[in-house]
Amino acid sequence: MQVDGIIKMEVKKKAWPELFQKMLENKKTVDVRLADFDIKEGDTIIFEEYNPKIKEYTGRTLKKKVKNLSKIKVTDFNSINDITKFGHYVIELE
Repeated sequence: MQVDGIIKMEVKKKAWPELFQKMLENKKTVDVRLADFDIKEGDTIIFEEYNPKIKEYTGRTLKKKVKNLSKIKVTDFNSINDITKFGHYVIELE
């Protein structure tokens, strides 16, 4: 897709039912993903609802535009031991 001379990508990603529903209701506006794919601000993610219990897609999809994007390596901030012990929060601020 090209907008104003800039090529925009669409990327498909799985979304577990609980998280998909929260995105659908606009209760979840932040997503944390392994950075194993190319994406940039302005691109679109097509979330495909996937049920991991039965290992099947439900058929529901949701398109969301990437508004802001940050890429970090959590090991730059914390040790593997602390990450394993405590995990991380994903905090959305108003």
